[in-house]
Amino acid sequence: MARKFLYFVAICIVLVIGAMFALRLYPMQLSKTAFVPSAQFEEQALAAPNAYAETAMWFVRPGLADNAAAWLPASLRPGAPPQPAASAGPIAARAADAPADAAPPPPLPEAAVFFVHPTSYMNRARWNAPLDDRDANHRTNIYLRGLASAFNSAGTMWAPRYRQATLGAFLADDRVTAGKAIDAAYQDVVLAFDQMLKEIPADQPIVLAGHSQGSLHLTRLLKERAAGKPLARRIAAAYVVGWPVSVDTDLAALGLPACTAPDQPGCVLSWVSFAEPADPAFVMTAYDASVGFDGRPRRGTRMLCVNPLTGTQDAAAEAAANLGTLKPDNDFKEAELVVGQVPARCEENSGLLLIGQPVDMGRYVLPGNNYHVYDIPLFWSNLRADVERRLRALAAR
Repeated sequence: MARKFLYFVAICIVLVIGAMFALRLYPMQLSKTAFVPSAQFEEQALAAPNAYAETAMWFVRPGLADNAAAWLPASLRPGAPPQPAASAGPIAARAADAPADAAPPPPLPEAAVFFVHPTSYMNRARWNAPLDDRDANHRTNIYLRGLASAFNSAGTMWAPRYRQATLGAFLADDRVTAGKAIDAAYQDVVLAFDQMLKEIPADQPIVLAGHSQGSLHLTRLLKERAAGKPLARRIAAAYVVGWPVSVDTDLAALGLPACTAPDQPGCVLSWVSFAEPADPAFVMTAYDASVGFDGRPRRGTRMLCVNPLTGTQDAAAEAAANLGTLKPDNDFKEAELVVGQVPARCEENSGLLLIGQPVDMGRYVLPGNNYHVYDIPLFWSNLRADVERRLRALAAR
């Protein structure tokens, strides 16, 4: 019996190693097989204009008791002991050099934080997620705890439910059908945003934040709702993380510049994280095949890279500048803040954000040392500080 069990274990190990080897050799082909829908596309009826007046259409909004985005790691919860600080580079140095009797910083204005969650629907049965899909909604609540929570000190959180495009829509060769699924998802997002605008004060600052598919929708939202309009002056910052933004073909259409100073309000932050040695072929193939907002191919253009450790474009920072990486446990129910362990630098040619040697963040690091899942947790505490600085700067402006 023991020998049979050992044979079974050996076979499992061989299968796992074989699967990992195949995934590294043929990541695009295997991903398409696993995730691209086999079903026909179903046209999504437009939601009613007032659909998002209903609290049931939101994961998070004022008035909802269950707020996953309000989550904090144990070290930041009320009553927790003080945590060791890391150096934040020039920002920390300026604070340390300030006179002892210097006036405290002005109160933090309360923003409306509009967060659009990344893809949580992986099913091949549909091109767009049903709003009541249990698995997708479970994953979304995990994303809200680990990603949206980085911005919860900035004010009231708003995170809509939306009929997101399934993961396979971003891998499909049929770009026409995939585009219809992504457009249907965006129509929900923009309705939710317009509802938020109806309910908040007309002069309240706004923070836009998202990841992956959520960031894709935010770029279109900026282009259509903010660029060249008075609304743009209310945006403290737009965190379009985990979705490539071309400096040459996309940025001008967003109506906000890249963030070039840590206390600059009204600007865009974007990055795509890889450890070294990085193999971004999977990402770059899709990027090179796409077209920018100005109609030109993105091929050969550089991605926008704003270093989240410095808050500035095309920068580099040592690990000591990292105020806290949010490292999740295996089931993503809890996480700990690890200070001063992850550096970051914007790669000169591509615009990828490189974090040096691989770090242990869990089992969801993608092939090629792609840390896409952890784009925000890697720099969680720095982002909390970043959004607060930009809010104060917007108020001062």
